[in-house]
Amino acid sequence: MTRHKLLKDIGFYALVVAIVVFSVFPFYYAIVTSFTSGTALFQVNYWPKSLDLSNYRAVLTSKNFLFSIANSLIIATATVGFSLLLGVTASYALARVRFRGRGLLLMTILAVSMFPQIAVLAGLFELVRFLGIFNTHWAMILSYTIFTLPFTVWVLTTFMRDLPVEIEEAAIVDGATPWVIITQVFLPLLWPAMVTTGLLAFIGAWNEFLFALTFTSTEQMRTVPVAIGLLSGASAQEIPWGPIMAASVIVTVPLIVLVLIFQRKIVAGLTAGGVKG
Repeated sequence: MTRHKLLKDIGFYALVVAIVVFSVFPFYYAIVTSFTSGTALFQVNYWPKSLDLSNYRAVLTSKNFLFSIANSLIIATATVGFSLLLGVTASYALARVRFRGRGLLLMTILAVSMFPQIAVLAGLFELVRFLGIFNTHWAMILSYTIFTLPFTVWVLTTFMRDLPVEIEEAAIVDGATPWVIITQVFLPLLWPAMVTTGLLAFIGAWNEFLFALTFTSTEQMRTVPVAIGLLSGASAQEIPWGPIMAASVIVTVPLIVLVLIFQRKIVAGLTAGGVKG
């Protein structure tokens, strides 16, 4: 091994270690802080001195926090369901049906996701009030679906375009309707892309803060990020860092588990374009 190659390998692995430390250390320190209480919170400790579960106990015994977890789970699941239902049907039309302006329509759909949340907040707020869904789950589901649908349509359309045309032609010869083709022919082949887009939509809906804060007014309807952001201490000047870190760990671990379970599907959905004939 030459000296140049050795230095190159050392530099590469050093960069990998630096990226891993930079990415993982904040979450690790949140775990350490979640086991700390009292004056120990203001001491820099890179290893928990004791496993104090009082912060977790305080969070898990809070009825409002449990309500927020249930709200986030309902809203995120519904958002994924609507995004995939509309995304699969729209991607079939955009990938397989020829009509004038198809490319322009696809670019317009993608352009919707380019607007920052704060730019459309006022318009969405008026729409939510007009529909009479303020302070309900439907307010968040509607707003989250609007922002997750463009990416879902884009990924599924690209994936569906690479599926062999012969599969669809054989189904048509056998008398299959477009709905049968979508649900029984394309759907099994779209699983990697659907898992990828569905998981990203779920994470986005689970972690969203601005819309959830704006479209809710009661503690019973708050989602997890809002509930964590509005945690208060014994006084107005006290910030309960321990319970905040404990709550953050509780709501982050399930997302990590989901990513680890579906990591192969995620990689396949982001890198593959479907089956190759």
